[in-house]
Amino acid sequence: MGYEASVLYRATKRLEEGRRRRKEALARRRREIYAQLPRVREIDKELKGTVYQIIASSLRDGRDPGPSIQVIKDHNLSLQAERTRLLLQNGWGADALDEQPACPKCNDTGWVGARMCDCLKKLCGEEQIKELSKLLDLGEQSFETFSMDYYSPLPWPGEVMSPRENMEFIFDLCSNYARKFGRFKLRNLFLSGAPGLGKTFLSACIARTVSENGFSVVYDTAVNVFARFEEQKFARDKLDADEAKDETKRYLGCDLLILDDLGSELTTPFVQSALYTLVNSRLMAGKQTVISSNLTMTQVRQRYTPQISSRLEGEYRVLPFYGEDIRLQKKRDL
Repeated sequence: MGYEASVLYRATKRLEEGRRRRKEALARRRREIYAQLPRVREIDKELKGTVYQIIASSLRDGRDPGPSIQVIKDHNLSLQAERTRLLLQNGWGADALDEQPACPKCNDTGWVGARMCDCLKKLCGEEQIKELSKLLDLGEQSFETFSMDYYSPLPWPGEVMSPRENMEFIFDLCSNYARKFGRFKLRNLFLSGAPGLGKTFLSACIARTVSENGFSVVYDTAVNVFARFEEQKFARDKLDADEAKDETKRYLGCDLLILDDLGSELTTPFVQSALYTLVNSRLMAGKQTVISSNLTMTQVRQRYTPQISSRLEGEYRVLPFYGEDIRLQKKRDL
């Protein structure tokens, strides 16, 4: 599990910015308190200076520093008590001059040992959602806002379940897949069905939840993905080729890839090869993928090579969407 370098960089910058703002706020508060309560300033100065002077004096005279240290402790406790009393009497908190991290677990470093702290993980999730939102509308799209109202409870021709029963099953499966990502029994999903049935909406729900749980998620359309593979191989400009190479690394290396609208691309021999590389490499690396397509699995077999279709059929759970186009229903309701 790991975020892209750009996402981690932006999250770390936000963490550092928060730390800087808190330090500036503490400095302003300290100046205000010192101006209001000069005695507190004197106490702080004394607390910093007397310890080293008394110990140095004891050691210089060749005496045991133990008694001197006890004197220092008692004196400092008395000063601290006076400091606390002055702060409380003047409407300040006892810890008003103490530096307090926003996250006690990591002291605002973002890391607990070699493990990413939850505070940095949360920022990474937020930055990743911003990145996903450039291509995928994540505004109101979540499992909590998903509505079954557009799926008929009546029988559907040629199907055992009604559209609503089918969607309730798909919804529960996708919800569990996202919330238990990496631990759920299914690793790859193939969302199949006509346009306007909620495939992209559910993809967005999965992307949001998996991202919020601390995994790297990349969403892109099939047309864009294969264009990047093509640029990587055939671009004459080195900068374009390098940029495309970085993008293909993202597709291959992220924890979850959501490949939208498979079948909308022009299926050339190169695209067949790129799709095989993408699907097979992610399977071999144990990476999880969600693919949405207007194609049925029968059409997938007709369109793509046996090596591709066999992997999609064998390694992906196919979820067929059917019912009435939601966009047309909404248009009628206007």
